[in-house]
Amino acid sequence: MPRPDHLFSRAPGPGHWRGGGGNGGAWHGPGGNGTAWHGPPPHDWSAPTSVTLWVPVVLSFVAQFFGALWTVRTGDLVPRDAAFVLALAVVGPLALIGARRFPGPVVLVVSIAACLDLFVHSDSGPPYIALAFAIVSAIVRGARIWAWASVGTCWLASVVAATVLGRENFSPGRIAAITLGILIVFGIGEGMRSRRDRFAEYRRLTSQREQSEVQAERVRIARELHDVLAHSLSQINVQAGVGLHLMDRQPDKAAEALASIKETSKTALDEVRAVLGALRSDGGEAPLVPEPGLDRLPALVSAIRGVDVTLDDRIGTAPKPVQLALFRIVQESLTNVTRHADAQRATVRLWIEDGGIEDTGTEGGAYRLEIADDGSGPTTLASETGGRGLLGMRERAELLGGHLSAGPAEGGGFRVSATIPMEHRS
Repeated sequence: MPRPDHLFSRAPGPGHWRGGGGNGGAWHGPGGNGTAWHGPPPHDWSAPTSVTLWVPVVLSFVAQFFGALWTVRTGDLVPRDAAFVLALAVVGPLALIGARRFPGPVVLVVSIAACLDLFVHSDSGPPYIALAFAIVSAIVRGARIWAWASVGTCWLASVVAATVLGRENFSPGRIAAITLGILIVFGIGEGMRSRRDRFAEYRRLTSQREQSEVQAERVRIARELHDVLAHSLSQINVQAGVGLHLMDRQPDKAAEALASIKETSKTALDEVRAVLGALRSDGGEAPLVPEPGLDRLPALVSAIRGVDVTLDDRIGTAPKPVQLALFRIVQESLTNVTRHADAQRATVRLWIEDGGIEDTGTEGGAYRLEIADDGSGPTTLASETGGRGLLGMRERAELLGGHLSAGPAEGGGFRVSATIPMEHRS
């Protein structure tokens, strides 16, 4: 008696995860813009907030301030010029303190300071590394336009100003070297930003996958509980009515009805316990119950009261998922017949049909099922009035690549027809 793990298998959602543990898997599924994630998940590593904030400030301050002090000590500068050199050395590192909240304005301020520093240190001096940190910070934090516009404008203005002023230290070689250095820094920033975006997309798709699996699990459990409880409670209700009606005139028939109620309730209780046990088990053993299959159809049909049901099963054996789906469709259909159809007779036919089936587009062989009754009950589909029975039957067929139709029959009554391809998706 197998554990009912079919209730909790992962159905294909809007994407799927392929591969094992570690980094060997890959998520394939639609993103927000129709893209898909391919390949192993990126490594999620990021420095603490205090490190990313203060390390650039400290490094740029040490390099630039002490370099400026060396320039002041070795150069022949008047106090006003010396103060200007030191101010430029510290304005960039101090501006980086606000890079987390204001990355765009910070990169603009640092760009202006860096360009002025080029004119102050005309021949030598420490590189203005605060600009590199400001560029990377702006790109990573989403101020890419600020970075490109600020640095590009300031650098172009510096080159034009140097040309107009005749600054010989702005040679073509130096201009090319500085331009290349700026582009390299931008490349580093864009690479870090791309990596962050990739990991954010990976996390979003992982969360989407988990939510899809949870929702699919809820639908599956609800469908299974509905099929078990609706049929069993319907039969209990019919048998209870028979028992009350015959209690005084035919006590033996009433006793049979009570025995049937006991057996039906016991079977339903066992199946509900199996579902709940599988939900509660954390990898342990769940309660074991027989998995419903085609071999249980005769017992299911014989338990129906108030309707004469004829069973014609020509399938015999089939894969377990197919047997379960067909059994549940028959069970729900007969439940609807007893509850809504006001029918006297019903027929259940199962057979295998070879070749293509035009109305479903199925190629190759297929398992066919048809339940028809002669009732005069409601002709509106339950799924159109908020019911869940026909919806659950249709889901069971479609999960196996099949098709289900339900509606009034031409000669009267109601007909349910299901088709499941023999090369079903198990």
